Amino acid sequence: MHLGVNIDHIAILREARRINDPDPLQALGVCARAGADQITIHLREDRRHMHDEDAVAIVRHSPLPVNLECAVAPEIIDIVCTLRPARATIVPEKREEVTTEGGLAVTGDRPDLEHAIARLHEQEIDVSLFIDPTREAIEAAHGLGAEWIEFHTGHYANLYAMLHTNLARTHHTIPQLELTRRELKEQLQHELETLRSLSVYAAELGLHVAAGHGLNYQNVTPIVEIETIEELNIGQSIIARSVFDGLERAVREIKHLISEK
Repeated sequence: MHLGVNIDHIAILREARRINDPDPLQALGVCARAGADQITIHLREDRRHMHDEDAVAIVRHSPLPVNLECAVAPEIIDIVCTLRPARATIVPEKREEVTTEGGLAVTGDRPDLEHAIARLHEQEIDVSLFIDPTREAIEAAHGLGAEWIEFHTGHYANLYAMLHTNLARTHHTIPQLELTRRELKEQLQHELETLRSLSVYAAELGLHVAAGHGLNYQNVTPIVEIETIEELNIGQSIIARSVFDGLERAVREIKHLISEK
């Protein structure tokens, strides 16, 4: 299974003080040396972490393929088409969100999405759509001509955290925390089965399948066991671990976990 390391949170640290340190560009060689297969970045419309010049430098100098996450906004698609990364992953964006909260709306009439995908394909950029794990979303992504889908694993990660950490005892504003441990176990197993069966379905349609959002050193193993998921994109947990262990070791450890199966 391939590992895409999302280095956005290095830029978040930089933006906390609005200076030039740490520089996300310095992560490229470290991630490659540690065994990463891909660099993932998200150029948001509000430029809250990665800036245009970051994206330019990373795509130009990365020794690994770059997966550039982006909104469907024409201005952003223009930039992606100019940079020509190996892959563009189209994601939903809300200005007020802390992180991406769900999958892209791909069903129904989406001429803006069709146009963006066509433009990316003109520049020979593979397209991935970041979707919720539903049969309808998979079929829509296939119909739109995407080469990849990436399942939003946030619900799985939340259930895992509620069951296996102290979250259920410290956060009382999340509705799912009212569930019993038995109910949480059942929902977690159901979510895994959903990811497993839908990844098989997507692969049968000819789509490459990735997964990401909320994955970390504790919860990644059950996802790794789903053979039809080819790639994981992981960011925040790697950068958080690197604060204590260093980036190279943090990447090596997560790569070891996803390579054991």
